[in-house]
Amino acid sequence: QVQLVESGGGLVQAGGSLRLSCAASGFVFSMYAMGWHRQAPGKEREFVGAISNWSGSSTSYADSVKGRFTVSRDNAKNTVYLQMNSLKPEDTGVYYCAQGSWSWDPNRYAYWGQGTQVTVSS
Repeated sequence: QVQLVESGGGLVQAGGSLRLSCAASGFVFSMYAMGWHRQAPGKEREFVGAISNWSGSSTSYADSVKGRFTVSRDNAKNTVYLQMNSLKPEDTGVYYCAQGSWSWDPNRYAYWGQGTQVTVSS
């Protein structure tokens, strides 16, 4: 079955960096676009960024993270990454990876990981 397992979250000071990983299994990873979303307490889940399938030559980002976050993939390792730089307190939330689309719309994704907590202190 499809499994997505995020890791790499934690507590970081504002201005710091984190790299999240999402290890995928149960499907042909290279065939699928992958996305990252996040959810802050009391807020709806929101799109962060996504990467196209195969070579991952195309990426898209929410305006709030553009220029600070980078999505990448390693098909040999069945893993998608989210490099987060210049972190801000408003980046705090649970970060989820998702399979099957690179849309901002979470309903377009077929499978989700369990999430990893990112907390940015001011």
